[in-house]
Amino acid sequence: MTKDAQGHELTNATSEAAGHLDQAARAFTLAYGDVMADLDNAAKAAPQAPMVALIKAWVQALSNDPAMVEAARAALPAIQQLTMNEREQAHASALAEAVASRWASAVAILDRHLMHYPHDLMAHQCAMRLDGFQGRFHLAAGRSARALPLWSKDQPGYGILLSFLGFGLEEAGDYAKAEDISRQAALLEPHGYWPHHAVSHVLEMTGRPSEGLQWMNERQALWAGKANSNRVHIWWHKSLFHVELGQYDQALKLYDDEILPTLRPVGTSLCNPTALLWRLEALGCPAGDRWRHVADLWQERANGRTSMFNDIHAAITAVRAGEDARFETLLHAMRATAAANGPFAANYRDVGIPIAEAMASFHRRDYTDAVERLMPVRFELWRMGGSKAQRDLIEWTLTEAAVRAGNRDAALALAHERLAARPQSTVNRHFLAEAEAIAA
Repeated sequence: MTKDAQGHELTNATSEAAGHLDQAARAFTLAYGDVMADLDNAAKAAPQAPMVALIKAWVQALSNDPAMVEAARAALPAIQQLTMNEREQAHASALAEAVASRWASAVAILDRHLMHYPHDLMAHQCAMRLDGFQGRFHLAAGRSARALPLWSKDQPGYGILLSFLGFGLEEAGDYAKAEDISRQAALLEPHGYWPHHAVSHVLEMTGRPSEGLQWMNERQALWAGKANSNRVHIWWHKSLFHVELGQYDQALKLYDDEILPTLRPVGTSLCNPTALLWRLEALGCPAGDRWRHVADLWQERANGRTSMFNDIHAAITAVRAGEDARFETLLHAMRATAAANGPFAANYRDVGIPIAEAMASFHRRDYTDAVERLMPVRFELWRMGGSKAQRDLIEWTLTEAAVRAGNRDAALALAHERLAARPQSTVNRHFLAEAEAIAA
């Protein structure tokens, strides 16, 4: 039977289709290449090969965008009618859980599957991304670490799996090891999104913005081209290094010249401009009409049910754009999700709604209310999903709210906490100076 590059049998696939599937899997796990074009070519060569439809549905489901998740859900019945081997059936079972928003169950299926199929790069990627939706990217470290001893370093995809280990270690807080491994992976896969991304995170979380810009600039030709399907997020990371250095104009220029032109029309991509503009405005750098443009892009990309992470960013955008009715509609949907007996009810109730309401209070200059709503939530931020660097937007806002509320004790405590982690940060020094200026 025809096999893929990692040795897995592919039901109903021709050798031509297998080649296209290898390219698609590589493009998807690297975030470099045209996944859908490769899948279209594979489908032409082998229309009954289930892995073609499975990868396409995974791409849609992992966008975490309401319309695309629905497309994956709609495709599932036809996929389930195809003849599948054990590996393909495991993917179909996990996919069914994922499109039903049972992310933890989907990961459980993939995790057990990977104990028997440790070379399944697609399963590694899908499990890591689904864990990311749940604020637990760090679990990728364990899955990758147990699989790598069973791989040959010469095997196709070894550097990709190594990069998953690096990013998982970064999210687990093992920054030195994460940096070393991710730099190794970047040498093996120079165009890979994940190794470059992991090193960027390490440099951000350890407060080394000048090194961060050097890392970005030295490798820009490798990540900034159209083939990198998630380059908008790398531009976002580069802009954060400028922000940490107090170079707000440069960050805003990257927003206009690079982030906006590379946006994809999905929620996970739109979170980047929202998070950057919020930071810059909090630092006194007006965004002007940019908020209204981003708010228009967010239409139909957040529904209060599919992704709390995306919904929070959409809510932030609505309040900043002056779209009060849109904010209230989204908040109403989030409350309905919290009241329902679904898998996300507790997270929306305990985390999503308090954050959305707190950010609205901050916008209305009710800083005391923002502090009171955010202070209990800060220990549960992982539940909103995303990475540590992305969730820092909320900690950032809490610190600024405490300063503006004149809450000296809280402002000093939060500023010192931030500065201890990132002493080179101009922003954190700014927080401390403002906190110290509050009358005792």
